[in-house]
Amino acid sequence: MMDWKETELKDITTKIGSGATPKGGQEAYKDEGISLIRSQNILDFSFSYSGLAFIDDDQAYGLRNVIVEENDILINITGDSVARVAKVPVNVLPARVNQHVAILRANEKILDPDYLLYYLLNPTIKRYLLRIASDGGTRDALTKSNLEELVIKIPESLQEQKQIARTLSLLDQKINLLRQQNETLEQLAQTLFKRWFVDFEFPDENGQPYQSSGGEMVDSELGEVPAGWEVKRIGDLDLYISDLVANGSFASIKENVKTSDKENYALFVRNTDLKDDFNKHKIFVDKHAYDFLKKSVLYGGEIILPNVGDVGTVHICPYLDMPMTLGNNCIMVRSKKIQNWLYTFFKSKSGFYSLRSAVVGSVQDKLSKTNFKNIELIIPNSKTLTLFENISKSQYEKIFQNKDQIQTLTTLRDTLLPKLMSGELRVGV
Repeated sequence: MMDWKETELKDITTKIGSGATPKGGQEAYKDEGISLIRSQNILDFSFSYSGLAFIDDDQAYGLRNVIVEENDILINITGDSVARVAKVPVNVLPARVNQHVAILRANEKILDPDYLLYYLLNPTIKRYLLRIASDGGTRDALTKSNLEELVIKIPESLQEQKQIARTLSLLDQKINLLRQQNETLEQLAQTLFKRWFVDFEFPDENGQPYQSSGGEMVDSELGEVPAGWEVKRIGDLDLYISDLVANGSFASIKENVKTSDKENYALFVRNTDLKDDFNKHKIFVDKHAYDFLKKSVLYGGEIILPNVGDVGTVHICPYLDMPMTLGNNCIMVRSKKIQNWLYTFFKSKSGFYSLRSAVVGSVQDKLSKTNFKNIELIIPNSKTLTLFENISKSQYEKIFQNKDQIQTLTTLRDTLLPKLMSGELRVGV
């Protein structure tokens, strides 16, 4: 294409550089102040506010050569998260970066920052960056010269760059909007759960808040509870509970686990897949393995709990138009009557602490199915449970609809991205 060119990144940027950790390390971090962006904050396609650190003015002055500006693209340059890329959000400014993150500042006269962002997110470029990061060292790392000499293919027309980036960013905006809507819906469910099942202010027979209206409370193994409620073990409830270990050793089927879906039968659902919305590194099993795992078949809507490592996080299995089976290191729970209540409980602080209290293991957290079944819950009366299920039903149905849309839009974006960045598809031409 005569109107596209290849050029080194150093020739179309005004800054490429990483920062440092302030003297004193984490002990020097503040509760507020100037943001210090670290590798954990940089995720592909998004910025994570979790663990965002802050430094004071004196520390920031020491990092004055790595001031982050609006429209800067940030890339992780060391460790397991090397080559992850995100655009800095305006609301974290003023900010600096530490030594594990590099600033890429586009020369906006010839390079659109969002085009640069998506170019670096292109799977082809991502694989290349990961390869050069792994060359010649014990720890994956991208050097400044690696970034400066990276060859970028761009349309000479800045307007076409912007149109390409806008096509992709509109999809990302819709994806983020749906995720935010799901967070709001889940928060509404959590607010109702706390009021009814922690504060015991569910509607009494007159529609008034139970405890503050003088509702009778009785003693239980877990403290005072409303009259008619009881404490039960999870294993004593009418639930279907399964994990992979219960159906035989993972070693028995792992030769049947594949990374391609062309000759395989069912999706092998792992904790990491649920966190990533099934957008990365899908794993499949053949019909033989699927039949072997018949007790762990997933239909959609099941509660899935990691039982190794990331214990305390909770996911719902999406409804997908393909056979699915539970992966290793997970526990699956299915209920006919109280699925929404159970999921909301496990997502609550009470549920988190209950799961964590059942953890064993000194090196890595483990939650056995036996320990899981022994967790005790305060079980409301059937009338209150049914009322909660009915109220929350529409909220969780909307969450599933949004998740389905997110999956569709993400697949579309990931299909378009390499085609637009290679010029195979043209926008506005």
